[in-house]
Amino acid sequence: MRYKYHPPYLVKKFFDEFIWETSNNKILLTFDDGPTEIATLKILNILKGEQIKAVFFCVGNNIKTRPALAEKILEDGHTIANHTMNHKMLTKMNREESIEEIGAFNDMMKEKFNYDVKYFRPPYGRFNLKTNKILNELNMKCVMWNLLTYDYENNLEKVKYAIENYLNKNSIIVFHDSLKCNDIIQESLNYTIEQVSNKGFAFGELEDCLK
Repeated sequence: MRYKYHPPYLVKKFFDEFIWETSNNKILLTFDDGPTEIATLKILNILKGEQIKAVFFCVGNNIKTRPALAEKILEDGHTIANHTMNHKMLTKMNREESIEEIGAFNDMMKEKFNYDVKYFRPPYGRFNLKTNKILNELNMKCVMWNLLTYDYENNLEKVKYAIENYLNKNSIIVFHDSLKCNDIIQESLNYTIEQVSNKGFAFGELEDCLK
């Protein structure tokens, strides 16, 4: 049951160049798949009110169609990271296609925002040895997680279960900035923030969390 929420030890051991947890015993909030008209501003408003910085693993085409939301994420002091250009599964693509999916995102961010992208997370959490080699060539770091909330199932009770049972002081938490979890994202975030405080943990910022 635990491995539904927390990656197996052997996977983390084999892919030890990937980042699976924070290094400073603080919690890092991450959001996949945005930006979206329906959820991004909700998330940003909560983060601003609580003075928490997060990492947004964005999809390139979502940024192309909603550049103002990407700009807002950056203006609020958050990090934008690479979740590929089209949210395609890397394990189903060859090396050249994978490089194009990742590189096109980085090129777009540089062109539109003069922003250098340092961090990557594979869509659907799927990766292989090829992924690791490509990221090394691109001088990027893969940031995974050690707490999957299942918020995309749009069930608040499942999110609460994940947070209650698997939150640790070094957690990298995955939420989603998408239509799938829009109905529960505010309550999910507020509940998580409350539990972090109740357990005596603290949120951290990316550069310190991933040293």
